This record gives sequence, C-alpha cells and structure tokens, in this order.
Amino acid sequence: MDLAVGAKKIIVSTLHTNGNGNGPKPKILKKLTLPTTAAGVVDLIVTEKAVIEVTPDGLLLKEISAETTVEEVKSLTEADLRVSPDLKVME
Repeated sequence: MDLAVGAKKIIVSTLHTNGNGNGPKPKILKKLTLPTTAAGVVDLIVTEKAVIEVTPDGLLLKEISAETTVEEVKSLTEADLRVSPDLKVME
C-alpha cells in the first residue's frame, strides 16, 4: 500500500490461515503471489498464533500463542520457519 512507502518498519497483522471451507490454507507463503507497491520489506508478521520476524536469513518464530504449539504453527505456515532460542508464549 502507499502508506508503506518510506516507512521505517512494516508490521503485518493478519490471520495465520485463510479458511475458505476446504480447510485452513497458509497465508504466510514461500513467495509473494500479489504485487508489492512499497519498496520496503515486512519486518514483523503478527497473527493469532504467532509473532514472526522477517530476517535476512528467513523467518524467525519469536512468540507463539498459549493455545498452539510450534509444530502446529509450522504446519500452518508454507514458508520455512526457524525457531528462536528465546521463544516466548504470547501474553
């Protein structure tokens, strides 16, 4: 979006999956499927299941919901996730 142009930090808040009646489909993908309009990249993704940092080395799982597990988050995420050694449970 044009609001992201020139932003110093971009945080995406979204549902973790897209439930269209055929079961949950991951929204956090390996590759973008829609065109981007801002020159910057996303820094942080926040969902109801996890907080994921976008790093030069890939996606880093920083926090998970108390109602989920690391394995569930990984299974609902198409992109590869590394787990932070300091993984926290969301409060």
